[in-house]
Amino acid sequence: MWRKGLSLGRVPDEALLSGLTTGDPELAVAFVRRFQRTIFGVAVAVLGDPQLAEDVAQQTFERAWRHAQVYDSRRGSVRAWLTAIAHNLAIDAVRARRASPIAPEDLDGLLAIVTETPERRALADDSAERVRRAVAELPREQARALVMAGIYGMTAREVAESEGVPLGTAKTRIRTGTLKVRALLEAAEKR
Repeated sequence: MWRKGLSLGRVPDEALLSGLTTGDPELAVAFVRRFQRTIFGVAVAVLGDPQLAEDVAQQTFERAWRHAQVYDSRRGSVRAWLTAIAHNLAIDAVRARRASPIAPEDLDGLLAIVTETPERRALADDSAERVRRAVAELPREQARALVMAGIYGMTAREVAESEGVPLGTAKTRIRTGTLKVRALLEAAEKR
């Protein structure tokens, strides 16, 4: 556990998170600084709008502060918990502002977001880089379905309609893509 006067750089993520519940301002600032780039990067990757991404990042930290006591380290790291919160909030923001479905011809651009430059810099985190590499290894139709469902929050039915394929095919592409990405990430962790 952290004691006043010691460096916050080496304090475990879980200790910083528990510091949010105690109201310690030093720990709260250290917590935000440690995760702000990752959280903002996730929001920008999903939304494509830096201003809206800032709002989502702020909402993420507010939610983490309100729900820090329910964090369970057995279910994943603090970083994974926060990125899940940010991702879900960003998906909600996309759904709230989306007036019409995304055109299939725009999806190549979405795949570029997952694999290319501006967001790549924003998502400097190692785990995000591993996810991008894993998605890039998928067959194109699986990658497209996974990006539509995972990043843009589209349902399998919406993916099927957008891609012009049967619902079962869309579900299979999403599920298979998810399993392949998970397997690639697990294999990378073992190395």
